Amino acid sequence: MNQSDDKYLASLKKRYAKASKKERSQILDEYVETMHYHRKHAIAVLNGSYQRVKRPIRRPRGAYYTIEDAHALNQVSDWFDGINAKLLRAALDVELPPLYESGALDIRQECYEHLQQISPASIDRLRARYGPPRPKSRHRTKPGTLLKEQIAIRTWADWNEDRPGFVEIDLVGHDGGTVRGDYGLTLTVIDVKTSWTECAAVPNKAQKHVFAGLEQARRRLPFPLRGIDSDNGAEFINDELFRYCEQEHLTFTRGRPGRKNDSCYVEQKNWTAVRRLVGDLRYDTPAQIKLLNELYECLHFYLNFFIPVMRLERKERHGSKVKRVYDTPQTPYARALADPHVSPKDKAKLRAQYKRLDLIQLKQQIDRLVKQLWNSVK
Repeated sequence: MNQSDDKYLASLKKRYAKASKKERSQILDEYVETMHYHRKHAIAVLNGSYQRVKRPIRRPRGAYYTIEDAHALNQVSDWFDGINAKLLRAALDVELPPLYESGALDIRQECYEHLQQISPASIDRLRARYGPPRPKSRHRTKPGTLLKEQIAIRTWADWNEDRPGFVEIDLVGHDGGTVRGDYGLTLTVIDVKTSWTECAAVPNKAQKHVFAGLEQARRRLPFPLRGIDSDNGAEFINDELFRYCEQEHLTFTRGRPGRKNDSCYVEQKNWTAVRRLVGDLRYDTPAQIKLLNELYECLHFYLNFFIPVMRLERKERHGSKVKRVYDTPQTPYARALADPHVSPKDKAKLRAQYKRLDLIQLKQQIDRLVKQLWNSVK
């Protein structure tokens, strides 16, 4: 309050102390209308039972990150497909210096230094102001009935293989909301230990097509395939895949019917690696299936070499709350290099592949294929 306010309040207090009950009510009305106080608070002030404490003026801290930083962050975030702030921070630690030194990221030195030190929380704040929302999607499968008794059930808590090569597989349907007739599907394959992800498009759920897609994904894996886990769909629970696993000495397990969390690793990738890019449209022509496979060939490099992932290490219960503890974000490529079970020959091949890759060209090619795919739907 300034001096004129102090004089006005002192004058009202004197009048209020000497006034009758009716006059006090009028003074109180005047004070409430002038100061916009709550009536009970105004009574306390005029009675002298409330004393205003003078505190130093607190002004909001000036913004550290500028609009240039926000635009640069949006550009880099787009190159990394809009991954969450913690994963983006891990990606920037590895890929930001080469992007800046090559001139692909054309920003001032000050902006570059800001991006080097920006925290995940600050990334979230800038994104909340400038970033677009992401759409949601859905997924469908049908249960199968063949060979169930011969294939062991594995729950979400049973993964104890401490080496790469044990994968979860699932199908994502591209029916566009109409399940009649043949339509394309994406076979998603994810390695449980390293989160290495492979996708392959198939024209329908026929056993031979699903098997061919699995063979295609297996050829891209940078380490030997050791085990397969699927849901109970007939496209997986069949004689061909069962005999194949026996001949190749692969572990073959399945989840419990109706328990999607038994396949939690691949169910997550059904969104992040498939639906988020290709959406819910119907893809049922040979040309569209070809486009999907061209896209997944690019995603083989993009997701596994450049996009970090976090893995849940444990859950800690504190009363009624459960705290999830994750490991340090790393790309599947980095996890494979750090794993002692991956051979030196396979690691050398991975390093040579990484040196030949260009993040920006890869992302531009992915965007071009996604646009072609969406435009192909009439």
